[in-house]
Amino acid sequence: MSVCIHVKELSHRYGQRIALDRIGLDVTRNSLSGFVGPNGGGKTTLFHLLCGLLPVQSGAIEALGMPLTGKNPAYARRIGVLFQNPGLDRRLTVRENLLHQGHLYGLRGSRLYDRATSLLERFGVAARAEETVETLSGGLKRRVELVKCLLHEPELLLLDEPSTGLDPGARHTLWNYLEELRSENAVTVVVATHLMEEAERCDELILLDRGNIAAQGRPSELRDSIQGESLRIVCDQPEKLRVRIQTEMNIELQRSGETLKLRSDKGPEILQRIMDSYGQQIRSIALDKPTLEDVFLARTGRVYSGMEGADPATDDGSTASEEGPAQ
Repeated sequence: MSVCIHVKELSHRYGQRIALDRIGLDVTRNSLSGFVGPNGGGKTTLFHLLCGLLPVQSGAIEALGMPLTGKNPAYARRIGVLFQNPGLDRRLTVRENLLHQGHLYGLRGSRLYDRATSLLERFGVAARAEETVETLSGGLKRRVELVKCLLHEPELLLLDEPSTGLDPGARHTLWNYLEELRSENAVTVVVATHLMEEAERCDELILLDRGNIAAQGRPSELRDSIQGESLRIVCDQPEKLRVRIQTEMNIELQRSGETLKLRSDKGPEILQRIMDSYGQQIRSIALDKPTLEDVFLARTGRVYSGMEGADPATDDGSTASEEGPAQ
């Protein structure tokens, strides 16, 4: 398979703070790939570098056969970008937003009108086409932004937290459409997300943590790389129970909110011992095959939390433009 994106020894800093630390990765053409990790892992910085909105400080990026070394209008015309932050003019109507976006890419007349209408219908917002954006709910605005970045039929689609604000039905529609773009339209789709349930739908994953690649591969391959079973305990006083189990049974558990987690080759035996001793304090307990969260724990030594910290790209005042890729 040919490579759509090739990253080599890529590093990026915000002052003394390291956002990416000499990472290397490949994204296969016509794949649905995910940059996955907690907030602060580096995925937004990597996303902005791929959009051409941040300069490459160290290392190299090649995408769609072109080195990303500066402003590249030819590259910008071939990619579609959805940013995490809103990028619509709220005073214009939905259709006016789309027409202006289409004009930037040289689209005109019936071709542009029909393309916009078709996508609006696909994402369930055609009935609101003549209303101003400020009258829409957050979820409907997100759908319009998706239409906006798809208007010019990009070869490479870069989406930063695309399901933000979407209800379950719209999220399902979005992911079905992304899979269709990949399989039927030969579009390479890259999604940056902190949601593991979305990561499961990707062909390939790059799991980022603190500026490094913790793991890379197909979701099934990553899960299969973890030995043993995953024990999950939900209780009202997780820290108190964690300390008791560690002290009294010499069993180390990781805590994530109300949940205590353990991966072990002796899962059934440990489950029974814990239930015999602490069953009255437990709301639920389950023994499962390893998940992507278990992969993160095994590779980093820490429980996965999508809300951990902030990506330096979003907390130092140097956020990229919301209007589109650099021209």
